[in-house]
This record gives sequence, C-alpha cells and structure tokens, in this order.
Amino acid sequence: MRTHSVTLPHHSYPVHIGPDLLSQISKLLPDHLGKTCALVSDTNVAPLYASRLIAHLKKAGLQAHLITIPAGESSKSMTVAEDVCRQMTQAGLDRHAFLIALGGGVVGDLAGFVAATFYRGISHVQIPTTIVSQVDSSVGGKTGVNTPEGKNLIGAFHQPAAVLADTSTLLSLPDREYREGFAEIIKHAAIRDRAMIPLIKEIAADRHHLDSLIERNVAIKAAIVAEDEKETTGTRALLNFGHTIGHAIESSAGYGYFLHGEAISLGLRAAAQISQKVSSLPTEDAALLNQLLDHFHLPRTLEADLTTNAILASLKTDKKFNTGKIRFILLRSFGDAFVSSKVTLEHITEAIESLRTNSESPKSAP
Repeated sequence: MRTHSVTLPHHSYPVHIGPDLLSQISKLLPDHLGKTCALVSDTNVAPLYASRLIAHLKKAGLQAHLITIPAGESSKSMTVAEDVCRQMTQAGLDRHAFLIALGGGVVGDLAGFVAATFYRGISHVQIPTTIVSQVDSSVGGKTGVNTPEGKNLIGAFHQPAAVLADTSTLLSLPDREYREGFAEIIKHAAIRDRAMIPLIKEIAADRHHLDSLIERNVAIKAAIVAEDEKETTGTRALLNFGHTIGHAIESSAGYGYFLHGEAISLGLRAAAQISQKVSSLPTEDAALLNQLLDHFHLPRTLEADLTTNAILASLKTDKKFNTGKIRFILLRSFGDAFVSSKVTLEHITEAIESLRTNSESPKSAP
C-alpha cells in the first residue's frame, strides 16, 4: 500500500492506494469517525463490493446503512441528493454519523455534496472505484450536482477524512470505462508532468500494476490543491485544462451519451488547438497529446447533430467564466499550463468546429 498526504492549511488527510484495501478498512478509517455511517453506492458498484465492505465494517464494530442510487450521470442531481438525505434521516443517522462514498465520480461527487450539507456537514470517506475518481475527483474536496444548464453548478468544497483507492476494483471496469479514465491522467501529464508519458504507455495495459501511476497522479492533484484549495489564486484552475469545452460537450449531448473522460478527450483536443493559436504550443506537442488520447481509443470528433450553438450555450454557464470573461487553460508546451484571458469565443467556436470531421462515436470505439 502507498499513502500520499493531502496537506491543507486547516485539514489534512491520507490517500491510501493499493490492492484489496476494502478488507483493510478497519485499519484505514480515521479514529475520529463515529460508529454509524451511510454507505452510498450505485447499481453497478454496490452488487460487486457493498456486502463485502459492510461485513468488514461490521467486524470493526461499525454499522453501515446501504443507500443505492441509479448508476449514471443523471443521479448527480438535487432530487437524488435529497432522496439520499431523507434515507439517512429515516435510518436514524444524525450529525454524529459519517458517510462512505463507494463508486466512481458520480457517486463521489453526489455523496460528498450530501456529506457537506446533511446536518450542515458531516465527515465522509471516499472509496473511488474508477480511474477518473482515483486520480482526480476523489481528491481535493470538490463536491456537487448538475443542473440541466451545466455540470457541477451546485456544490461545496468539503474535504474527505480519507481516500481509499482500492486498485483491485479497477479489474471489474468494462473496457470503455477503463479507457475513459486516462483522459484525466493525460491531462495531468499535459499540465505538469511530461515525464509521465512513458509510464502511461508502459503501465496502462496492465490493470494489476497501476498503483505507481495512480500515486503519481494523486501527487499532482494534491500539490495543486494544496497551493490553491478553493480556486482563489488561479493555480487550481490548471486542473480544468480541457474541461471548459469538455463539460459543455458532455452537458449539451445529454448526460450519459459521453462518459466524462470521453467528453474531456474532445475538450483536450480543442484546447490543444487553441493553445497552438494563442500560446504557440508546438505542433509536435499538440500531436503528442492527440496520440496519447488515440492510444486509449478516446473520441476524436463530434457528430453533426450536436450543434456548436448548443455547446456554446452550455459553455457560457461554466464556472470558469469570471464575471462573463473567459478564463481558459492553455499549454505553452506539453507539461506547462497557464491561465489565459486572451481566448475569445471565436477561438472556442473555431476549435469546436474543427472537431467535426471523420465523426467517430464513442460507443463504437474498439
């Protein structure tokens, strides 16, 4: 097991990374947590791991109340959040309870938001079960739900008490869900760690030996969060590389059509093109990013029925627009990102339009 600490001014917590951590949960939970908890999972993950986790919690003298939500992005909603809160209340849980999020990014974001708001805030533990959630969404304390107007527009910063990234759970991921997670890994390499490229290519095909790659990405995320926990200085905004357009594509296509990493792949490709125009990103660096995305069969292009106007409408509600002005993350080179105020809607429109040729559906990718 590997452990990396997220060190913040008012709160620090461990991120444990390794195989079979579910069976070690009694040793890994922080001592200050209570004796009762809500275990929030979804209809894909709960049948695989919930009963085993509950049994290990019971052996440790903890009582867990399982709450299962429908799998998929549509569960990141105020309606589902309210339902989870009501089930917790009906189970007799109060401010002395804690919450465990067992699942991918949807479960982690939703359950973290519930923890931030239930009884005005209770402790929670993240147990991420996908690549995306292990390297990105479970670390950093961003929680939230979606609205029809955009992703994560309702949320709170609420840091977990601990993160348990059990890499054994990655073995059960379908190929498509496994591949999409590498969009976030490639993003981390693009903004801060060019030297990670050989490791991505070398380890990616072997699900049994991902611990070092997961840890390296957690370290990048943790360092950026420590520098700018609540996105006040601009450093944390670097993590949004590819996400401005990617989130708008995901939202306007309808949640569930693209997996998160697939939409981010398109956003990364568009952001690289804008970087070439605005910040002189070398052509070979843009090509390198696209080659890495191609390596994981991530989508290259948009289909015609997803209009540019619809994407732009979603994009204008994005939180990365500051008082109506565009804050866009660009690359100077692969591994060197910065926040730019020089990107215009014309640049973004042109980049979206450039994704139109040789349309390839993510659902048919090999």
